[in-house]
Amino acid sequence: MNQLRLPNQVMTKLFVACGVMFIAAICMVLFSDKAFGHGYIEGPASRAALCKLGQNTDCGAIIYEPQSLEAPKGFPNTGPADGKIASANGAFPKLDEQSSTRWTKVNISGGQTTFNWKLTAAHATTSWKYYITKPNWNPNSALTRASFDLTPFCSVNYGGARPPFTYSDTCNVPTDRSGYHVILAVWEIADTGNAFYNVIDVNFGGNNPTDPQAPTAPAALNSTGSTSTSVSLAWNASTDNVGVTGYNVYNGSTLVAVVSGSTLNYTVNGLTSNTAYTFSVKAVDAAGNVSAASNAVTVTTPPVPVDTQAPTVPTGLHVMGTTTATSIPLMWSASTDNVGVAGYRVYQGTTLVATVSGTTTSYVVTGLSASTTYTFTVRAFDAAGNVSADSNAISATTTATPTVPAWAPNTAYTVGTKVSYNGNVYECRQPHTSLIGWEPSNVPALWQLK
Repeated sequence: MNQLRLPNQVMTKLFVACGVMFIAAICMVLFSDKAFGHGYIEGPASRAALCKLGQNTDCGAIIYEPQSLEAPKGFPNTGPADGKIASANGAFPKLDEQSSTRWTKVNISGGQTTFNWKLTAAHATTSWKYYITKPNWNPNSALTRASFDLTPFCSVNYGGARPPFTYSDTCNVPTDRSGYHVILAVWEIADTGNAFYNVIDVNFGGNNPTDPQAPTAPAALNSTGSTSTSVSLAWNASTDNVGVTGYNVYNGSTLVAVVSGSTLNYTVNGLTSNTAYTFSVKAVDAAGNVSAASNAVTVTTPPVPVDTQAPTVPTGLHVMGTTTATSIPLMWSASTDNVGVAGYRVYQGTTLVATVSGTTTSYVVTGLSASTTYTFTVRAFDAAGNVSADSNAISATTTATPTVPAWAPNTAYTVGTKVSYNGNVYECRQPHTSLIGWEPSNVPALWQLK
C-alpha cells in the first residue's frame, strides 16, 4: 500500500502558516470589539439605533452593531466619501439608501435639544460636532457634503479627555428648518485617525407616523439625600409602546441632565447651600416623543457646615506604570477628611499641574521633556477650602526620545521590528500588515512593550 509522505520542509512551512492564521483569527476575535465597536446616538435615535430597535427595516448587519460606524476623521475635508456618509464609508451600505420615505423619522423642534450617546468604549476625544442638511436639500438624492451646511450648528471641544459611557451634548438646533432633515453627528477620537459618524432622520413640526405615542410620566419622584451643593433623586420607570430611551431631569424649567432609559436616579450637583430647588423628570422614546412631567419635588439644600479641619496628607505617592519620553504616571493613597475630600492638587516642584476629583488617586503628567528628572507632590483639599500638607515628594526621570520609526497603518511588519507609538517602543511579535485599530497598545498579541 502506497503512503503519501511530505518533505519535512513542506510540513514545517505548513505548520507555520497554520499557526500564523490561527493567531490572526484569535486577534480578530479578541480585539474586534475594541477595534470596531465604540458608540452611537440613542436619543434622538440615530438611523442605526432605529435599525437595532426594529423601527427601521432591511438595514443589514448594522442591527447587531450600531456602535461600529467608524471612518477616517476630519469631516468635511476628509472622512467618508460622498454617498457613503451614513454608512461610515460603505461599511454598512444599506444605510446609504436615501429617499424621503426610506427611514423612520424622529420628531424634533428647533432650539435646545440633547443628544445622548451610548458608548461601548470611552476613547480619548478631540471633539463632538453636529451638522444638519440645508433648507433646500434633496431628500431623494444620496447624502453628500453638498446636502449639509458644513458649518456645524454645535461643536464641543473635549480636549483629549475620556467621556463617560453615557455622554450627552445639549445643543441649539437651527429653528429655520421644517419637515424632513438629516442631522450628522461626528465623534472625533484623539488618539486614532478615526471618528464615528451617526445620521439622525428628524421631522420638524410633525407627528411620527410610526410611533405617535409618548411614554407614561415617571412616577414617585423623590429625593434620596442632599448635601449643601447636591440633591440625589430617584423615580419609578415609565412605560412606552416601543421603549423608553432616556429621561430628562429638570431643575425648574432648566434641563440639567439626560440619562439612559435604564437609569432611574441622578444626583444634581453644583447647587447653592441653604436654597430651595424644585425638580421634575420626563421620559423620552426613540421617536422623540416626550412624556408629561413627573410629580415635582422641592428640596432645600442644607447650610454649609463649619469646617476648619484639613484633610489628612496623601501618602504613598509613587510612579505607577510606564514612564515615557513625555509623561510620568503618578499614584497615591487616599486622604481622609471629617466632611469629605473634594479633590487633589498635583504639583511639579512648586507649579500646580493638575487638579483631580476627591475620588481620583492617580494622574499622568504629560507634556514633559525627554531624559529629564522631575519632582512631584500632592495635596488634598476639602469643600471648605482647607488644604492638607504636602505628600511625600517623588522624583522620576522621563525616558529618552525613541529613535525607532513611528508605527503606521497599512505597513508590513516582521518579527523583531521595533516601532514607537505614543512615546513607547514596541517590538513586533507576529508578522502582519497593520490596520487602523491595531495600534500597538491595542493588540498585545502582535506587539510587546519594550
